[in-house]
Amino acid sequence: MRLETKLGLFNGLSKLLLVLLGALLIPPVVQRVAIVHTDQHLREKKQLLQQLIERDGLTQFLRTERDESYADYNILKQEYITITPLPAYPSGQAGPPTERIFEEPRQVGQQVEDFRILSYVAPLRVPARGTSTPNGAAPRRYRLEIGSSLATVELLTTTLRRLALWVLAAGVLVTVFTDAAFAHYSLGPLRELLSRKLRSIRQPGEFSFQRLDTDTTDFRQLDDSLSALMRQLQASFEKEREFMSNVSHELLTPTSILQSRFENMLQDPTLDEPHARQIVESQRTLYRLRNTVRTLLLIANIENEQYLRDENVSLTRTVRDVAEELDDRRQQREIELHVDLKPDYVVLRANATLLHTLLRNLLSNAVKYNNEGGQIRVLGRPTPAGGYQLRVEDDGPGIAAENLPLLFDRFRRFHATGPKAPEGYGLGLPIAQTIATFHHATLRAESVVGRGTAFVLEFA
Repeated sequence: MRLETKLGLFNGLSKLLLVLLGALLIPPVVQRVAIVHTDQHLREKKQLLQQLIERDGLTQFLRTERDESYADYNILKQEYITITPLPAYPSGQAGPPTERIFEEPRQVGQQVEDFRILSYVAPLRVPARGTSTPNGAAPRRYRLEIGSSLATVELLTTTLRRLALWVLAAGVLVTVFTDAAFAHYSLGPLRELLSRKLRSIRQPGEFSFQRLDTDTTDFRQLDDSLSALMRQLQASFEKEREFMSNVSHELLTPTSILQSRFENMLQDPTLDEPHARQIVESQRTLYRLRNTVRTLLLIANIENEQYLRDENVSLTRTVRDVAEELDDRRQQREIELHVDLKPDYVVLRANATLLHTLLRNLLSNAVKYNNEGGQIRVLGRPTPAGGYQLRVEDDGPGIAAENLPLLFDRFRRFHATGPKAPEGYGLGLPIAQTIATFHHATLRAESVVGRGTAFVLEFA
């Protein structure tokens, strides 16, 4: 999964978690805010009522015949008010004012509603009968109640809760899109690094050392480190190629001299038979050594691009030529060959000799590592991407999965699977892969132990 996709999923999941937490926490918080707001509102109304009493006098709110006053919603709009005289203080002297807020049902008209009530008990001066001012009157204890309907509080709570949830949802959507856009913009240099510098290269020599256009320090350090590493790899590859080329050339000369000396010794009429057999065995060893040296020289020459690609090569014709060349070996092991290339594929700007070597190595391995009486299938089909795929399949013992990456490694060898399997793979497959890379093709192996192996050659 791409890093940008992971960041997008993390961003979306974190915002979803934020919404869930908001849905759980917002209702009680909003409820508390509404209660605090209502209590503050009741205190403000209490102060307003005290100002009205100071301005108009308490008698405006008292019913002297019942010694009680009641003010409805006409005075304070959405609240009710009661002013109730209380018995005198037990000590006979006026005590300090007290205030508390609680919730209780109250009957308003014919209905009983739940109210949040502010109860304020304090001494107030009532003017003497026949006067309009409280001057000289003794203070009396009264309870002042201001109640606000809980239906009003619930309406306020619902409104605040909806508003908070809408704001949260809108904020989450905005941050999701802005975070995704910022992540896409921030990871742009990394995408460029992968697509332009790493994904398309097959050899260190194809690496682009042009610096990334970014102001992100991390990506710049990564680009610089990668470029330094690729320079070291290029230098190592160049030394390896030069070493292989020089060593191969140096070894060919003495092996040729030894070969000539052995041939001259075999022509000596005085040479007895035991020594002649020893010389023949030495010639066989020398022959294998020369083949190995020539193989290394071939790889070095291909990697140094000392071969031309100036021909158009038909895969069907090349497979047929290779099959005829290996026909004797195949018939000795009673192996059937099926060739099915539909349609034929012509490799443009290719080297016919090298492609012949590549297919000969694949088919030779299919004969060598197959079971006696087995089958070889050479299948060619176009790929959905517009290229062409050639498969060389056998019915051999197969290769263990852990050994597949070693098949094309020229510096490592392993033994094939199965008690009757040959001693191991040589340099044929590294040569085949080097030739495939030289033609901008890919070569890979698929295998199942006990069922066979397939080598897949894909041209872009």
